[in-house]
Amino acid sequence: MNLLKEKITDQNTILKLIPQRAPIVMVDSLLYFDETKVISGLTVLSNNMFVDNNYLTEPGLIEHMAQTVALYTGYHFYIKNIPAPEGYIGAIKGVTIKKLPKVSEQLETEVEILQEIMGVTLVKGTTKLAGEVIMSAQMKTVLKQ
Repeated sequence: MNLLKEKITDQNTILKLIPQRAPIVMVDSLLYFDETKVISGLTVLSNNMFVDNNYLTEPGLIEHMAQTVALYTGYHFYIKNIPAPEGYIGAIKGVTIKKLPKVSEQLETEVEILQEIMGVTLVKGTTKLAGEVIMSAQMKTVLKQ
């Protein structure tokens, strides 16, 4: 069951949900949230630090997925009125990137929470471009103590 009443696209609100700040903000919308899943969005802008020759690079796609996990954690804290914690990518595996998105294209990333224990979150994620899966990976993130 979606615990999000309506999509969040306001950038000031998004910044309350994640610890990242410009120039490394890699999510611009929260589209879905429940206890085991989150869906984020990102419109690729030309001034994005991960854009090269009008394409979002592989590290940008990976950071976008990591920030989707941060958005999941941050929204959990937000609804409890606690500031979003900082975290790190602990491990990443099984990365498959089929295509790089161009400037102005919109990404949608769905992250499924596989396990969450003591500040460590294990997820499986997929990133879509116009409905086509362009990236998948498993990621482990760790909250800063």
